[in-house]
Amino acid sequence: MPRRRSFGPFWRRAHAGVLLVVPWLLPYPSVARADPTVPGELTNPLIEANGCQLCHTYDNATGHEGQPRYAPFYGWQGSMMANAARDPVFWAGVALADQDHPGETTECIRCHSPRAFLEGRGGATSIDALDPADFDGVTCEACHRMTDQGALGNAQYAIDDVPGLDGLVPRRGPWAYPSPGGGDPPHDWIMDPFTGSAQLCGTCHDVTTPRERLDDDGLPMGTMFNEQRTYSEWAGSAFAQPGDDFRSCVDCHMPAVADKPGCNQFVDQSAHATGGRRHDLVGANRFMVELLRAEYGNSGTGAVNDFFFNQTLERMDELLATAATLELQGPAQVHLGEGLTDLQATVTNETGHKLPTGYSEGRIMWLEVAASYGEQVLWTSGLYVPGMGPQEDPQLRDYQGVAEQYATGTTMHLLLNDHWVEDTRIPPRGLQPNVETDPVGSRYPLQGDGTWPHFDVATYAFDGLTDVQDATPGDPSDDVLDVRVRLLYLVNTPQYVQRLADDNTSNDAGNEVAMLFDTLGGAPPLVLAEQSLSVPIVGFGEPPVESTGAVDDTAGVVDSSGGAQSTGPNPGTTGMGTGSATETEGPGQDDEGGSGCSCTTGAGAGSDRAAWWLLVPLGWRARRRRVGAQARDWARDWIHYWAR
Repeated sequence: MPRRRSFGPFWRRAHAGVLLVVPWLLPYPSVARADPTVPGELTNPLIEANGCQLCHTYDNATGHEGQPRYAPFYGWQGSMMANAARDPVFWAGVALADQDHPGETTECIRCHSPRAFLEGRGGATSIDALDPADFDGVTCEACHRMTDQGALGNAQYAIDDVPGLDGLVPRRGPWAYPSPGGGDPPHDWIMDPFTGSAQLCGTCHDVTTPRERLDDDGLPMGTMFNEQRTYSEWAGSAFAQPGDDFRSCVDCHMPAVADKPGCNQFVDQSAHATGGRRHDLVGANRFMVELLRAEYGNSGTGAVNDFFFNQTLERMDELLATAATLELQGPAQVHLGEGLTDLQATVTNETGHKLPTGYSEGRIMWLEVAASYGEQVLWTSGLYVPGMGPQEDPQLRDYQGVAEQYATGTTMHLLLNDHWVEDTRIPPRGLQPNVETDPVGSRYPLQGDGTWPHFDVATYAFDGLTDVQDATPGDPSDDVLDVRVRLLYLVNTPQYVQRLADDNTSNDAGNEVAMLFDTLGGAPPLVLAEQSLSVPIVGFGEPPVESTGAVDDTAGVVDSSGGAQSTGPNPGTTGMGTGSATETEGPGQDDEGGSGCSCTTGAGAGSDRAAWWLLVPLGWRARRRRVGAQARDWARDWIHYWAR
């Protein structure tokens, strides 16, 4: 058992003088190894989150008024951590997983509602089986009583259950309280660096399923299926290495705040000059936060005030802007009859894990390319179609992890998966080959230092068009091709949402998710980065002398300092990442000819102009589609948007 710095009121009164020095003399708690806590084992159950709310909800201290609110309850309450047990997609997934392998979803509950698991409700397969207090999801004490048990993954946590001198189990945290009356909390405490470590996050953010992993030939690999490896991706990246570039999970997801008070009693006292952490705990599941606000916010059940969800959405938007940088390069000029070639987009992963990471079912990131002349959209790739996702075409560049049951080819069934069909997600900087985290595709050849590239270079070529007319034939100087590229991300694709509804035969959770998504108009993609070029047009309509339509990998490209002018906020890049895409040199297109997905189909590049607006149903039920007039209206508005 680790030594405790636990000072109750009696101890503070009797030993006030000693308290000035004792905290600095006692060592940090040694690493406590313990078996994971099992249901019914705790003598002191996890208290409800509202038991922490009174002291840990407060306004920022003087001088910090204009900064994001940093009281722990402000950040946590609207986050997906706090609402992990309310997430309807989670429950639809649990129902499907339980159908496939009954009794194997306990660890899902263990992670999404620790209180429910620890109190014996880990077998719940629907939200109706939870107690009201279980809806708090990952509560304060789930983290602040967790000990370093040395067993990462699958929520195999051990919860401290030994009371301190006050009779309460001490809350753990990375802070020290060096003097009485200077911010010392009214409850027992233990300074434990594990609480603020990436290892604590890894307790739930590495997930392994009971299926043995198979290789591309269907042969066993001697390891269980690595369903999620967010922590391991970070641990193998450059960010996990000691030094100036070190960044842990909390550095991005719980930003540091200087002079942050511990609770509302010490708001204007600089009790912690080293600062604390905002409990933002945000990721990329923005639409789900909006859906939860509609269901549980002021206009729903009222369980969570809209204020907290809005706080989370603001912090999420700030984080998303740092996830990636995008560089766009193109030719110095273009002859429309000869086509658009030498267009290159470089996406750089600025995170400490794969991009995207985590639960892979139904998640896709991709590049949307659109080249237009005035209000005419001439060429596209990966065009986003509302209610459907990216339009498939031969040059679609997507980033996703697709798993299946090898024997049947069944996808989007978590507990059936035993084989990775593809993994085109962008690795983090410094990640080396490892069976636990390896990309399975050939898109990312190893670099000279033995690491995977943390960027992807997509090259595009579009065939010539012979029917485009010069809108201003008397003025050849005003003809410009506007090329715009967006890096888009869908956390729950329409196809995945529909699968949750169609394949569920045990309850109505899947249909409920589909209706919730439909009510809010479906999940729009997140824009992680955006960039544009303005390329002078030097010819119209005339057919090229020779046109093969092939991509010339040796053709030179120019950045925004050449004839192709960038109109983004920073030439060649966008976003707020800490790296710089312009400083990297990467490979050309992959072995798939630049499609990024060998299974994509669609019209050829030369016919994209005619096909971009065609809305091809993908199996959605008619009552959830409504793509007719709405889609045509959207298409018209979209053209005007890009033509601005």
